Formats: sequence, C-alpha cells, structure tokens
Amino acid sequence: MEAAMKYICVLVFVVIMAIGGFNGVDGHDTYYGPCGKHNIEKEAEKLAPCTEAAKYWNAPVSERCCTIMEKKLKNPSCLCAILFSQTAYNAGVKPEVTVTIPKRCNIPVRPIGHKCGAFPFV
Repeated sequence: MEAAMKYICVLVFVVIMAIGGFNGVDGHDTYYGPCGKHNIEKEAEKLAPCTEAAKYWNAPVSERCCTIMEKKLKNPSCLCAILFSQTAYNAGVKPEVTVTIPKRCNIPVRPIGHKCGAFPFV
C-alpha cells in the first residue's frame, strides 16, 4: 500500500510538471509588458527614423517614420512605453512632441486622447 501511494505521488508530480511545461511555464519569472514579448528598448530603436520629428515640433516627418508610427499605433500602450524608454531618453526624444507625430503624418486612425503619461495623442 505504501509503495502504491509513493507511485501515485510521483505520477501526480510528473503530470503537474508536464501540464506546466505545456502551458509555457519554464521556471523563470517572465513578465510580458505593454509590448508583449518584445523588448521595449529594441522596439525604441525601430523608431530611429522618427528621432528628429520626436525632438522638435517643426521638424519634418519622413514617410518612413509615418509608416512605422502607423504600425506602432496599433498598440498605444506599447508606443507609450517606448516613448519613456531609456533608448528614447538617450536620443533626446520628447514624449510631448512625439504624440503629435500621428497627426503630423495625417494618420486617419489614431488613439486621440490616449495619454502617454501626461501627454495625450492629438
């Protein structure tokens, strides 16, 4: 009887570990932030064509920047996280200027009023 109980305990343990493995539990603290599995700093690097337009109110916005911005606007929370990233800060990006880029690009579908910190998209 005691051997059967040990066998059942081992079997239950193996089943639980297998279920955890199938659900993606790998024993690490994996936090998916506003950009999902994407690294925010690497996502910020993708906005390099927008750097000048994100620093200066009157800087022209390139077509490449507009294309990238339109893609990033599909997840405004991710875009906001990018605007406050260390990469953006080091590049001199100003969030209060960056939130105006979608309007400057004439992007028709944009999250008007969605705030990045204290700065709403216009």
